[in-house]
Amino acid sequence: MSARVAVIIGSTRPARICPGIAGWVCRVLAEGGPLRYELVVLAEMELPLLDEPLAAALGDYRCEHTRAWSRLIRGYEGFVFVFPQYNWGYPAALKNALDYLYAEWREKPATTVTYGTRGGAKGADQLAQVLAGLHMRALDTRVEVAIGAEQVTDDWQLRDIEATMQPYLDGVRELGAQMLKASRHRSRTRAGLRSGAREDGAVRTASAVRRR
Repeated sequence: MSARVAVIIGSTRPARICPGIAGWVCRVLAEGGPLRYELVVLAEMELPLLDEPLAAALGDYRCEHTRAWSRLIRGYEGFVFVFPQYNWGYPAALKNALDYLYAEWREKPATTVTYGTRGGAKGADQLAQVLAGLHMRALDTRVEVAIGAEQVTDDWQLRDIEATMQPYLDGVRELGAQMLKASRHRSRTRAGLRSGAREDGAVRTASAVRRR
């Protein structure tokens, strides 16, 4: 079965352009590759401000919305976070969603696609610190989409998403190549750990038999 990678729509604003950008990224990443890319709409997760009584690192979730979020995230082997830059940062809803969980993120490859008038580098830098704190494996490539006033309508929607995103096609494809490499490395590492555990168990069993 192909490894699943979530493309997370990190903005929750009602009139956001994030779904269009994330959808374009998801389509490009899915072209001809073995990984299975899927959109995750953060606004549909209905996560309130963090309301778990215990630290996420304990994994003892008391709220059903947290358990549902955990089940969803556990099913993915990598993540592409798509979000706008707000005041040199990233959306609060995205930070809230990340803080709900801990082990579910750990050791999984991740990167960002940001957008804004200057591309969103500062927001990406801030989120990179959070991903490091969650022990995620950041890819070398990230994409920063600069959107000028001439590219949006009076109600701040993109006039032509293909024209806006086309300059970033190679960057998204490189991101996909790195995600595939990271996914394969993670699979080999996990297989090695399982094999080592089986060998250790066999040695312990043989040793116990000899002592009898």
